[in-house]
Amino acid sequence: MNSRQRRGVILIVISALCALGALTGVVVVIRDAESKVGPETTAYELKGDIPAYEPLDADQFRKISMPERWLPDTAVTDLGKLRGKIAVNSLRKGSLLQRDMMAERPALEPGQQEIAIMIDSATGVAGKINPGNRVNIFATFEGETKGDKAQPSQSKLIVNNAEVIDVGKLTPFKDGGDDASTRQREREGVPITFALSTADAQRVAYAESFAEHVRLALIAPGSETVPEDERTYTLARDK
Repeated sequence: MNSRQRRGVILIVISALCALGALTGVVVVIRDAESKVGPETTAYELKGDIPAYEPLDADQFRKISMPERWLPDTAVTDLGKLRGKIAVNSLRKGSLLQRDMMAERPALEPGQQEIAIMIDSATGVAGKINPGNRVNIFATFEGETKGDKAQPSQSKLIVNNAEVIDVGKLTPFKDGGDDASTRQREREGVPITFALSTADAQRVAYAESFAEHVRLALIAPGSETVPEDERTYTLARDK
C-alpha cells in the first residue's frame, strides 16, 4: 500500500468516526429533548369564537395532542365535563379549553319550573341580560271600555326578581293576529328562559298572551322586593 492509499484509508476512517460522532450527538439531543418534553396527552381547543354565556357543546372543540408536562392543571381533557356548562366570558378561536372558562348553567330549585317567552329586542334586552341575572318582568295591558267609560291602560310588575337561566339567539317573529283586521309586524326577539314558581309562570304566560308589551328590567344584586301596592301603574297616578 503506497502513501496515497494509506492517506485515503485514514480519511475514510476519520470520516466514519465523524459520522458516528454526529449520529451519537443527534441521538443524545433527541433523548434529552424527549426526557424534557415527556409523554403527550389529549387536550381540546376551540374551533371558533364562542360568545359569553353560550351553552358549550363538544362540536365546538377539536382534539389536539401536546406534551403532558406543558398542559395546565386547569385544562379539560374530557369533553363529558361540558354537560350543563356555559361560557363565563367570550372565548376565542384556538384557545385551550380550561375549567375556568366555563360555569354551571343556572339550575332549577325545588318547586320551580322553566318557562320561556320571546322578548322584543327593541326593549333593549339583547346582549344585556345573561343567565344568572335577576330581572323584573313588566306587562302593559290596554284599558277596556265598559259602556261609555274607558278604563285606563295599566303597566304591571307581574314578576319581581325573576331568575334568568337561559338566553337564546336573536330570532325573527311575527307580532299580531291572523285576521284581516290585525296587521302583522315582522320583529326580532330573544327567547328568555326563567326559573319561576307555578303562580309566576302562569302570570308570565298570561302576560305573553294578552299584554300589549312584555318588558324586562335588569335589577342589581340584593335589590329589595317591590311592595304589592307599587306594582301597578296608571297615568292617573301622576295627575
